[in-house]
Amino acid sequence: MKPTDMPKEGAEMTEETEQMIEKNCAKEPENVASPGDAKEMRVVVLTSFGGLNKLRVTKKPMPDPQEGEVKIRVKACGLNFLDLMVRQGNIDNPPKTPLVPGFECSGIVEALGDNTTGFEIGDRVMAFVNYNAWAEVVCTPLDFVYKIPDDMTFTEAAAFSMNFVAAYMMLFEVANLREGMSVLVHSAGGGVGQAVAQLCSTVPNVTLFGTASPCKHEAIKDSVTHLFDRNIDYVPEVKKISPEGVDIVLDCLCGENTGKGLSLLKPLGTYILYGSSNMVTGETKSFFSFAKSWWQVEKVNPIKLYDENKVMAGFSLLNLLFKQGGCSQVKNAVHKLFSLYNEKKIKPLVDSLWALEEVKEAMQRIHDRGNIGKLILDVEKSPTPLMANDSTETSEAGEEEEEHEGDNDNKERMPFIQ
Repeated sequence: MKPTDMPKEGAEMTEETEQMIEKNCAKEPENVASPGDAKEMRVVVLTSFGGLNKLRVTKKPMPDPQEGEVKIRVKACGLNFLDLMVRQGNIDNPPKTPLVPGFECSGIVEALGDNTTGFEIGDRVMAFVNYNAWAEVVCTPLDFVYKIPDDMTFTEAAAFSMNFVAAYMMLFEVANLREGMSVLVHSAGGGVGQAVAQLCSTVPNVTLFGTASPCKHEAIKDSVTHLFDRNIDYVPEVKKISPEGVDIVLDCLCGENTGKGLSLLKPLGTYILYGSSNMVTGETKSFFSFAKSWWQVEKVNPIKLYDENKVMAGFSLLNLLFKQGGCSQVKNAVHKLFSLYNEKKIKPLVDSLWALEEVKEAMQRIHDRGNIGKLILDVEKSPTPLMANDSTETSEAGEEEEEHEGDNDNKERMPFIQ
């Protein structure tokens, strides 16, 4: 064969190959997914406000990043008590359902929208999302995305964003925590409570008072200076140890604890309300619990605050980010927290990992106040058969018989505990 004949032969082979491809494509195999299927993703959907039976795992079209957005292949999502309140519709101005819950996640940058700078495909990141976090893929503005340290796992990152940023900003930006001060935190065994404990330990001679369920005391006793049963009247117990009171109160309970917290403040002390979990009693929203909680809130007299030199504040990280343009303040807090992480001074405490299909059991655990640290939805985790059948979409109507809190007692609740 002459060298000059090779191009001709190659052209004939190429033409023959193209004909074979066209012939094969004419008969599309039945079991091959269509191109549209490849662009679908698994998500947790809240079909309507209510109990656990309103949660479904289903498929939705994968989003594309818009201008200024980062597309993230999600590895892990955080689960917070706020998500439970969202499920019940127990928040101000709840969004319309159906919706995909979740406000924080971690993963790998998969694509960038136009005019999106500062990130590259393949970057390991954590992000805040204004809903839609409980999915295999999310898109969110670049201002809400942060590259994570090399040593930080995706699980740690998902446990880091909401809890540690909120704890840091309340302690250092709002209350100005300094050496020798004292702090009272409720739900000391939860994600925020344990973040507060770790951050207080970075400041010399800080005394930390905490309330928690008795079953958590053994596990968290070393992180809190003085620990009390959440079911008792902690005010006299605190005053036995510190008759003058405390410098900072961090209250995620609300209700009667508002008045108690204010009564414990020293002059120039700061009370910060950052949640209202006392409003959640059953699986669904209770107007009685809502009314009772707010009725128990002590009517605050500004003149009394003036006379007693006390500060009363509120803190909502999500409102600061998504409604009040606080991206720069949050970014500064994140960078300072990453420095503390790199210095091995703080480390997110993860309670347990759950598959998306196990979201109902995970939410039940946080409702029961059984977690010590953060609950994480691991997107790549395989569910146990029992829970998968319970949470995946089972009917076109998307409805099941209502489940109640006690119905799940015999199920395996902790498929993977850290």
